[in-house]
Amino acid sequence: MAVFTEVPQDDARELLSRLGAGELRELRGIQGGIENTNYFATTEQDGQRVDWVLTVFERLTFEQLPFYLRLMKHLAQRGIPVPDPQADRNGDLLHTLCGKPAAVVNRLRGHSELAPVASHCAAVGEMLARMHLAGRDFETSQPNLRGLAWWNDTVPVVLPYVEPAQAALLRSELAFQNHLAASSAYAALPRGPVHADLFRDNVMFEDGTLTGFFDFYFAGVDTWLFDIAVCLNDWCIDLPTGRHDAVRAAAFLQAYDRVRPLASAERRLLPAMLRAGALRFWISRLWDLHLPREAALLKPHDPGHFERVLRERVARPASV
Repeated sequence: MAVFTEVPQDDARELLSRLGAGELRELRGIQGGIENTNYFATTEQDGQRVDWVLTVFERLTFEQLPFYLRLMKHLAQRGIPVPDPQADRNGDLLHTLCGKPAAVVNRLRGHSELAPVASHCAAVGEMLARMHLAGRDFETSQPNLRGLAWWNDTVPVVLPYVEPAQAALLRSELAFQNHLAASSAYAALPRGPVHADLFRDNVMFEDGTLTGFFDFYFAGVDTWLFDIAVCLNDWCIDLPTGRHDAVRAAAFLQAYDRVRPLASAERRLLPAMLRAGALRFWISRLWDLHLPREAALLKPHDPGHFERVLRERVARPASV
């Protein structure tokens, strides 16, 4: 999350009032992340303090955004703890602020667990499986906009900024993933709406209990296995080295499997999909670092981390 668009207090106050969210008392820009402008907004409603997250979308369009907002609403209505987009009197979840698309959602309780242990990973695995099952009857479809097509478009853009050995790895891994995606085994993988960015900082815990998933703005329809791989590449990795943590990974996968048993094809293709997840975030971090946008608060992530993860995934495939 970052601040690219400075939102005047009066504009935020008018939007929150129109949504019946209460009288604005505080508006504070959120640091971290790199895609959208985000603010914490505190209002007073019937004498009570209420906390919201106000997002102004910088890259996603008015045409793309209904998918994300309707997905969150769909999941929230099915008991998945996700931010619930606030509608106006016409039932619209997508609004306009400073001439850009915007949304307001409730702020989840708790904090991010940045040093997870096996129990945290198990809770995420269980909830991810519940989320996948809850999304099966979601009727709106939109592809993962940071999927294979985007990788193919973006790798040539970032290649001039990397060393020859890095360029060789990017090219070879992209060729491997294109080959995998063309296979019948890949085509048969179960799929549906996925979060696609469920890192440690996008999950909330309170007193050891998982209280919610948020930041769905990379979601799309993709293989559920890709979603699992993205999680394993963050929750079940030693951050300094990028190495696989077998204990945390086992806790995650066992908890997921108890809710939605993995197909045999998913187990076979997980090592390849772990490579795909690492490649996706290495590419995007290279792009954000070398082709940045201006923002009032912006801290690009280190692309070297996911280069290390990818090299580990290639050299030491994880068994399931």
